[in-house]
Amino acid sequence: MEKEIPARLSILGHPQRLAVFRLLMRRYPDRVPAGELAEALDLKASTLSAYLSALGRAGLVVQERAGTSLRYQIAMTEVRRTLDYLLHDCCRGRPELCSPVPLSRATGNPPMSDHKFRVLFICTGNSARSIFAESILRKEAGDRFEAYSAGTRPRSELNPFALDVLRQKGHDISVLRARNIAEFQGEGAPKFDFVFTVCNRAANEACPAWEGQPVSAHWGMPDPVKAEGTDAQKSLAFHQAYGILRNRIAIFAALPIAALDRLSLQKAVDDIGQVATGAEAGARA
Repeated sequence: MEKEIPARLSILGHPQRLAVFRLLMRRYPDRVPAGELAEALDLKASTLSAYLSALGRAGLVVQERAGTSLRYQIAMTEVRRTLDYLLHDCCRGRPELCSPVPLSRATGNPPMSDHKFRVLFICTGNSARSIFAESILRKEAGDRFEAYSAGTRPRSELNPFALDVLRQKGHDISVLRARNIAEFQGEGAPKFDFVFTVCNRAANEACPAWEGQPVSAHWGMPDPVKAEGTDAQKSLAFHQAYGILRNRIAIFAALPIAALDRLSLQKAVDDIGQVATGAEAGARA
């Protein structure tokens, strides 16, 4: 690592290369198409290609071909080796400074088994997917979790197709309203244990760091709002989105959170975002 460290730090010292790296970190373990990266960061394709090549040569990013497009992912093993090396080298003889922070200490809350976990689901509009996630978690495990949702747009409205699905599934929609993430930031805002993005656009945005270092993950999925066709076809897309989120939240709610260290918990919530669910599962949920 003696040779890799200077090269990697030099690569990340460039603001725009760092921006590419940070976006891929937020999207991990997703493999993100180059075109989506360029659009999210407002970069020319040639410029982005140069940045990705530099990150790849440094061992921080890997690529794979999917048909005619290239997709990119953080080389997490190498990133962790880099961070571990720096921490162990800097903190040699003082391990208490560098040991992983227990989740209860990171959030400033009581031990994990002694309080309700606060969970925030984020999307751009807070009109469908994040509203689904909030409602499902509240209904399925409201005794152990406080569920919230918010959007990154300045203003949004609840989607009528989403509300119809929630009514059909027996959810109380009277408690729902479209919120902006600004409501959950600043003095007096609740401190979250978990923050999940459920759409790629929200994950691509550089949101401010959340106080207390909550465990975060990206659970990206198709946007039912973009469905076209008849009302029946659009409704099916919303039912499918609901089914995907219900499956993921069932897995999340079943995690032995109090028994997991932070690294294990992080891997578990990352893996949930990769759960594959067919359209027929969403339609049946």
